[in-house]
Amino acid sequence: MQTSEKQEAVTDSLAQLDPFTVGAIGILAYMLANVLHEGVGHGGACLLVAGKPLALSSVYFDCSADSRFVMAAGTLMNLLAGALFFALGRFTGRSHPRWKYFFWIAMTVNLFTGTGYFVFSGIAGIGDWAAFIQGLGPQWLWRIGLTLLGAALYLLAARISLFELRPLIGSDTKQRYQCAIRLSAIPYFAGGILMCLAGALNPRGMILILISAAASTFGGTSGLMWTTDWLKRGTLIPSGPPADPMPIQRSWPLIFAACAVAIAFICVLGPSIRWAT
Repeated sequence: MQTSEKQEAVTDSLAQLDPFTVGAIGILAYMLANVLHEGVGHGGACLLVAGKPLALSSVYFDCSADSRFVMAAGTLMNLLAGALFFALGRFTGRSHPRWKYFFWIAMTVNLFTGTGYFVFSGIAGIGDWAAFIQGLGPQWLWRIGLTLLGAALYLLAARISLFELRPLIGSDTKQRYQCAIRLSAIPYFAGGILMCLAGALNPRGMILILISAAASTFGGTSGLMWTTDWLKRGTLIPSGPPADPMPIQRSWPLIFAACAVAIAFICVLGPSIRWAT
């Protein structure tokens, strides 16, 4: 009887997490992280070093000035954004569950994207940080260092993400795990598919889908899919104070707005915006 009641409570909790609204918030967070990386990070750094922006897309930014600061700025912007969304999430109470969730998923995507880039460049030898370390010494040593640094920071980001997720998922062990799966898996697949669709339109070829769009989303934010298992171990991520998860009810205006922004993102940043050749 008690097991049946617990199962019913879990089902009720999941029913209060509308998948369409969760997906809409998720794709907004993914698009924002992408624009922060390419446009604000690389683009802002390009202007700061007196460079000329040449092109912006969902998978690359071209600047006339080749500098390590421009190369590093995309990742640094994601990490700064992650810290900002962490603070905003802390200041957002239970009376605003959609905002609370948006700040959490935006924080997580930015932190995973930023820290995961070190691992990606260290292992694959391509990307912003592979270019950053060119000419600095033995490449194998730098790549090992990038990989180890990225792995350590990624695990730290995962732990922070799960701790900040606790107000959204409640304190019951089975309930919080099931809620975490829904709040993590839906944006992971929705955001990853969106980025690949936009990346498929880039003018530089399909290879960029693999080394940029898919790598930064399905690879970089893969922690959304496997770190939720840590919630099964109560000592690793102890339960938070709220007993009940926060409901995320359906919002058609939010869903339609997210769809409109996603279409604009794909149509504009997919093929790229070019300012000069």
